[in-house]
Amino acid sequence: MQITPLAVPGAWLCEPKVFPDDRGSFREWFRGDLLAAETGRRFEVVQANHSVSGLDVVRGVHYADVPAGQAKLVFCAAGSALDLVVDLRVGSPTFGVVDTVHLEPVRSAAVFLSEGLGHAFRALEDATAVVYLLSSPYEPAKEHAVSPADPMFAALDDPPGSFRLSPRDAAAPSVVTAAEMGTLPSYESCLTRYDELRT
Repeated sequence: MQITPLAVPGAWLCEPKVFPDDRGSFREWFRGDLLAAETGRRFEVVQANHSVSGLDVVRGVHYADVPAGQAKLVFCAAGSALDLVVDLRVGSPTFGVVDTVHLEPVRSAAVFLSEGLGHAFRALEDATAVVYLLSSPYEPAKEHAVSPADPMFAALDDPPGSFRLSPRDAAAPSVVTAAEMGTLPSYESCLTRYDELRT
């Protein structure tokens, strides 16, 4: 498995080796030991989610309070998705940096993102299935969203106004407003959490 950093510090692209034959193919899409060796931190899976989305559905941009935060490993099991990671850590030298990755089953790449980073994806086909491994269980009071219509996420909204959102995501504030409200995670609290997770 090849694990390489994305443009957003604290996020990595995980690309497994695919073994095809006349029956189909096989791959190891998650290896905790290899991920820990590359990232220098533990990733303990406590919950797994599976979403199925229609064409042009956007889910996100979501993040969780830190501590404890929620690290994620995101994999597209069917269809295809444009996956987005953004640095929402107030005080981070890369605050606001965005990176996108095209995820689909043939390539079998996954995105790992650390606590404090925002995540979203846009379904590029009907019946796009995305699987998430999560480091903490869902706690509604600690979960937040910023608007995918924020101009910094233009990659999700191409052409403009073409995506489909849940009522929660449609009502989410911009990144600037969320920062003013004090709901974004601080870079300092994230660094403290990362130190706790070092292998």
